[in-house]
Amino acid sequence: MRHTTTPLSLEYFDSLPMSAFVRLPIVKALYACSPATVWREVKAGRIPKPKKLSPRTTGWNVGELRQALAAVK
Repeated sequence: MRHTTTPLSLEYFDSLPMSAFVRLPIVKALYACSPATVWREVKAGRIPKPKKLSPRTTGWNVGELRQALAAVK
């Protein structure tokens, strides 16, 4: 059995500034879905598009994620 732990950033997601960026593991945990589903939802426009932070790094803006999550509720 595989044990998963909650990423530390997810525990403090509410205290992150709106301008912060989070990576895929946090987005997966916020939406409780797989990486493939995250990308499918991004393509469908239900999850905000990530920003390129460097050539090999993408991240989601915390403020945009909060707005998207609030719209779902």
